[in-house]
Amino acid sequence: MAPKRGDRILVWDSPTRLFHWSVVALVFVSWLSADRGYMTVHLWSGLALLSLLLFRLAWGFFGSTTARFSNFLHTPPRILNYLRGKDKLFYAGHNPAGGLMVLMLIGVLLAQAVTGLFSTDSLRFSGPLALLVSEDLSLRLTSLHGAVFNLILALVWLHVVAVGFYLLVKGDNLIRPMITGRKPASYVSEGQRLVFTHPFIALLVLAAAVTLVAGILFWGTT
Repeated sequence: MAPKRGDRILVWDSPTRLFHWSVVALVFVSWLSADRGYMTVHLWSGLALLSLLLFRLAWGFFGSTTARFSNFLHTPPRILNYLRGKDKLFYAGHNPAGGLMVLMLIGVLLAQAVTGLFSTDSLRFSGPLALLVSEDLSLRLTSLHGAVFNLILALVWLHVVAVGFYLLVKGDNLIRPMITGRKPASYVSEGQRLVFTHPFIALLVLAAAVTLVAGILFWGTT
């Protein structure tokens, strides 16, 4: 049966939603632990974040329709048209601007996690791969680690402002669908079919990502 006008239909799968909110929590824990000097907690939150990011990269190819990069990454002209208000389409998943934001956030978070692997304060703490590079390079990467975090804060602020704008000005609540997974049926164009990958596949992909990060940790400590 076709959905009726006003119906809310599933557009976000549970792995994508769990990834989103887990990243929010881990970024906060990473910031707080570094600020308070709890570097062991900072290390493990960073490794968990790296595992989730590797999962998301794979999920962008093997996940459900709205989770796939092919669904939400658009050409620069299309993104510009959307930002200028010329694109009047509804999107089941991320709109063109939102898709660009997701790509940038994944990129800077990956840079943050990877540079953290090689970071050191030359006194009490070193990342698991810090000894594999020269001290000078490790210190450079540590400085970059701090600079990238400032970029993350800027993107998070921009993301929050954009979500607030959509809610207060356009009347479009972007937060609720990322909790419930559902949007009004009008957001799915007629004839579009959303395919959802089984959550068991997500568990396999996550297990592979965790195994890879565990291998990196083992490699750096042996």
